[in-house]
Amino acid sequence: MKVFSSNCTFDYSWNEVSTANWRKYCPWNDKSTHVVGVDTLSRSVDQATGILRTERLITCDQSVPQWVLSLFGGSATSHVYEISYVDPIAKKVTMCSSNLTWSNVLNVQETVIYRPSPSKANSTDFNQEAKITALCGGWQKIKNKVEEASVERFSQNAKRGREGFEAVLEMSRRVFGEQREHEKRQLQS
Repeated sequence: MKVFSSNCTFDYSWNEVSTANWRKYCPWNDKSTHVVGVDTLSRSVDQATGILRTERLITCDQSVPQWVLSLFGGSATSHVYEISYVDPIAKKVTMCSSNLTWSNVLNVQETVIYRPSPSKANSTDFNQEAKITALCGGWQKIKNKVEEASVERFSQNAKRGREGFEAVLEMSRRVFGEQREHEKRQLQS
């Protein structure tokens, strides 16, 4: 097993980040064009804690090398199962996802956490960790190579994902900031 981890701070409040999180696969995010569908499977609020729990199925078109498709079969369409928890009291979003496609060959367990930054006002800390395990039987050398290549690719995708989310955050701030200003003017007149 190899582990990828990444941390950064978004210069947006936790409220902005936790709201924009639901829009990260929107059409204006040109870094997530591989996502072709996001289906909500279930959503519930725990009455005792106020925690919103959501299960989603994310469908992607990946660029899979032809030799991989020839060797293992299947298609370039893949599915990811995600469970998220939004805790409005603790101001914490936790998202756990795992690949459903190719999981018998490569297992990826990702956890993402958004929290208000303790060191920077109106900012949100982002912590991401992915545990990547190749399931290639007893061939340790091959397993290591597959895991290392997968961590490298995950790292590149994570960088693009952060860049795309920054664009979504900026667009959300502009659109919803303008909407709030409009509503404020409406109330004043």
